[in-house]
Amino acid sequence: MLVQVPRAWQRADAPVTSAPPSSPSPSPGITDLPGAAPGMRIGLFGGSFNPAHEGHLLVARQCLTRLALDAVWLLVSPGNPLKDHAELAPLDQRVAATRRLMDDPRIEVTGFEAAHGFHYTYDTLSFLRQAFPATRFVWIMGADNLVRFHEWERWRDIAELMPMAVYVRPGSALRAISSTAATALRRYRIPEAAAETIAGREPPAWVYLHGMTSKQSSSAIRARRRAASPSA
Repeated sequence: MLVQVPRAWQRADAPVTSAPPSSPSPSPGITDLPGAAPGMRIGLFGGSFNPAHEGHLLVARQCLTRLALDAVWLLVSPGNPLKDHAELAPLDQRVAATRRLMDDPRIEVTGFEAAHGFHYTYDTLSFLRQAFPATRFVWIMGADNLVRFHEWERWRDIAELMPMAVYVRPGSALRAISSTAATALRRYRIPEAAAETIAGREPPAWVYLHGMTSKQSSSAIRARRRAASPSA
C-alpha cells in the first residue's frame, strides 16, 4: 500500500515535463527484471547511462558495502525527461555496454522501464514496490541529481515511497546539501554512520554518503567522442 503524501507536501505548480520520443522495441533480455527473494536489500540506481563509466561502477560498489545491500540494480532509462535526447544511444546499446562494465555478480542491469512505458522515477519505484512487496529497496542517486531533485515529477512522493541514498559527486556537495529538496527533507536525513540501516527504515529517510569519487562523466565521454569523430 502506497503512503499518502501529507497535504502540506502537495503542490499545484509541479512542473510538467515531456516524455522522450519513442524508440524501437528492445531486443530480447534487455527489459528482463532481475529476481529478488523476500527480505533482500536492493539498491535501485537509475539513469541514462549514456554511456556507463567507472564512476557508475564505483557508486554501485560503494553502496553495496556502505548500505549493507544484497544487490544493486542499475535501471537504464528510456530517456530522462529533463535532458536533451539528441545524443541518446539506443536502449539496447546502453544496457549491453553497462552490463559489460559491471563486473560484480551482485550488480544487475535492466532496461525494464521501456517495456512498461515508464519515463518517471515515481512510476518505476511504485511498480517495483508492488511487484516485490517483501523486498527492502533503496533509491540511489548522485549528489548532482539531488541538486535538481525538486524538478522531478512527484519528487516528494518519491521520498515518501522509498528510503534514499545520495552519493557525493565532485563539485556538487555544497549545492546538493543546500538544495531545495535537501532543505525540505532535512529532518529525515540520518547520520552517515548509520548508513547500513537505511534499507530497513520506513520512508521518508535518506543518507548522504561521502567517499571515493570519479571525475568521469557521461557528457565528457560523449564530448571526447564527438571531438575524435571526423568532421561531417
